[in-house]
Amino acid sequence: MAQEFEKEQWRSELVDAFRWEDEERARHLVATLGKARSREARATLEEMLESPDGKVRQAAVFALGELGGPASTRRLEQQLVVEETRGDHDGSSVVQVITQVLGQIKSASARATLVRKLNRIATGGPDQTDVNDLAYALWHKRHPDLIPAVRGAVQRIALPTSRALHALLRLLESSPEELSAWVEDRWVPLEDKTEVLTVLDEEVPTELESLIPSFISMARSIIDVAATQAGAENDFCERLFTLLLLHRERLFPVIPPEARSALRDVARRMVAAPEAIRSIGAAVTLEYVGQREDATLLEAYRLQDDVLGKVFDDAACALRKTSTA
Repeated sequence: MAQEFEKEQWRSELVDAFRWEDEERARHLVATLGKARSREARATLEEMLESPDGKVRQAAVFALGELGGPASTRRLEQQLVVEETRGDHDGSSVVQVITQVLGQIKSASARATLVRKLNRIATGGPDQTDVNDLAYALWHKRHPDLIPAVRGAVQRIALPTSRALHALLRLLESSPEELSAWVEDRWVPLEDKTEVLTVLDEEVPTELESLIPSFISMARSIIDVAATQAGAENDFCERLFTLLLLHRERLFPVIPPEARSALRDVARRMVAAPEAIRSIGAAVTLEYVGQREDATLLEAYRLQDDVLGKVFDDAACALRKTSTA
């Protein structure tokens, strides 16, 4: 009875952690039982995959991804097919987690599973969310062998649904030098460049850090429009801030001085934009590339909302502390 109770408690805590998006706690639970009682853990997860509750199945999928290995990959592929045939919201939500997990598992079999899913969805009228999730997962599994499958999919899935796959293909096929030239090419639609930034949110390989100055240069060239109205220009700048902040520990330190100055300019303009498009991301970015006088700008354009306004307050405070340190 004690062993049964422990299993039920572990299952309950795992589902609770997943419901609250506490991945650190969920990973700890998997690591604790997975190392000591791998067979028992997998048996419990197998039961969870049969649950009618989508959240329980999602938690089981996450745990299988943490356990990793060929057995987990095979079981996830089986579950992927099961969930796809459900045709309901719960099934779609579990498919999304499976796709994300397969993108994180380090094995060629996981990549093959994702390619098979890509081939399946390319034959029908896929949902854009499914296509996006798959493109982001495939970026984690990037390999030249993916190019034919991705190229075939973009030929069968119409725009705008396939935009993330177009971005993935661009990243897979191009050298860093070619990508830099492409980013700075004004004839390339901004929407395409914004989608490349979105794919890079998932991971920025070291060899592509050199792209950041090109993205900043493009943002600087369109800031007059981006800081005055909503639209593609504004979306591009916001997405650039998001990318930099997601990878702040790595990316801000490697931005060259000239690009850093240009980024500060872009951020200042977006902080001072009309309130409807005033940028939270720009405010936080100034913490990393701003100067002491930018604290006054942040205070002058602080948003009235208490929660959002605090972001501006914190950024201003950080700049003053850094400048006097």
